[in-house]
Amino acid sequence: MDEVAAAMETKVSQQKHSLFASAWPQLVIGVICMVMIANLQYGWTFFVPDIQKHFGWDRSAIQIAFTLFVLFETWLVPVEGWFVDRFGPQIVVFVGGLACAFGWGMNSYASSLGQFYFAQIIAGIGAGAVYGTCIGNALKWFPSRRGIAAGLTAAGFGAGSALTVIPIQAMIKSEGFQNTFLYFGLGQGAVICLFAFAMVAPRAGQLGAAVVKHAAFHSLKEISGREIIGAHRSWIIAAAVALAGGLLMWSMGLNFYIPLALALYIFIVGGAIVWSQGQPIFTLMYFMFVIVGAGGLIVTANLAPISLDLKVGTVPVTLAWMTLPALTFAATLDRTLNGLTRPFFGWVSDHIGRENTMFIAFFLEGVGIFMLYKLGSDPVWFVILSGLVFFAWGEIYSLFPATCTDTFGSKNASCNAGILYTAKGTAALLVPYASTIQKSTGSWDMVFIIAAAANILAALLAIGVLKPWRRKVIAGFNDIVHKNQL
Repeated sequence: MDEVAAAMETKVSQQKHSLFASAWPQLVIGVICMVMIANLQYGWTFFVPDIQKHFGWDRSAIQIAFTLFVLFETWLVPVEGWFVDRFGPQIVVFVGGLACAFGWGMNSYASSLGQFYFAQIIAGIGAGAVYGTCIGNALKWFPSRRGIAAGLTAAGFGAGSALTVIPIQAMIKSEGFQNTFLYFGLGQGAVICLFAFAMVAPRAGQLGAAVVKHAAFHSLKEISGREIIGAHRSWIIAAAVALAGGLLMWSMGLNFYIPLALALYIFIVGGAIVWSQGQPIFTLMYFMFVIVGAGGLIVTANLAPISLDLKVGTVPVTLAWMTLPALTFAATLDRTLNGLTRPFFGWVSDHIGRENTMFIAFFLEGVGIFMLYKLGSDPVWFVILSGLVFFAWGEIYSLFPATCTDTFGSKNASCNAGILYTAKGTAALLVPYASTIQKSTGSWDMVFIIAAAANILAALLAIGVLKPWRRKVIAGFNDIVHKNQL
């Protein structure tokens, strides 16, 4: 025990004298690492047409690789967050960088769907380790400005691929998608590993007693991940049953329905466990995250195919004295706005409250998707409205982590925000079915209508249900703290 204590004291001493052991340097490091993992998600759409053309596989089968990436990017974040909260961010981010490089490196040599699936799983694990660590670190370093801190960090992920849209497209055209996977994968992974060594978490007491000046009401009580989702035993049993059910469906050749069945299982069984053994309000946050996240992920994964199906992808568009093909213009604008929205709406939520901001953003997202359905066949409107959709969507990655930490405390922020972030993985289970709906109906109309309606529903839930419920829950937590202090 003495050796462990000495080691911890040495680590604290080293951190104290580190040039990087303060809030803003840590925020910059987090943003850089997030930029390096952005292409793993937002660059995927540019590879899909060439993969389909080269191998002749069905588009929905290829997009399962994207779903697997998002699943493993999100569902392991609570585990990675647990390690970060206890052992620090450096080792988790370093291993994440290695996994990112290996995943895209394997994509460059993949010759079967199974190999692409496995490579995307590895890349997803790496991206999740980096993402969860950087967001959790920002929430810890900026306790009184969580909205904008999480937003700036998430902006690196949202806008990080904007500058590489044209280079990736050009390299795929000139060098092939395999070489593009390889070179970008190795380069991005190397930068992550380098900056991992400079990342540290704040020491106990280093920030003092944070004075919370923002409009978001917050809890004084620290809630652990186990208290939020319930006892581990129930989740182990539920996971075993889900695995058995999935294997049974696979043996019966029902692979296509496994993601949908798993999503329903998470909502019904997982929701029941949280409601009865954990914090019921978490189920509402999770549900809202899923229905808003699904629409954005569908557009992210299918932006190139949508533009081709609408016959606007290669049409030149001139806006702000720039002329580019509609798809290239849209992708660049989308990623830029998807990054800007995160600190912007995070900052807004610090001043007018989380749920009020959710209502504005989600309603705007619903309107944007509906108008894309109505006017998307015009190349100019395709560019403008897809930008609006991404601007109103990306803020979920700053609003939900900040809301979660305001509600359940900052001590276990990495783990708790990571548990909520798994909702993105659940949303990704629905992505392959968008292509199926499009294929069966012959258009994207039904997909757009469903996504628009889901966002309007989330907007109404934010202001009508989540806001009063969360205020009541936090008041109860704070009463407990005050009673214990007497």
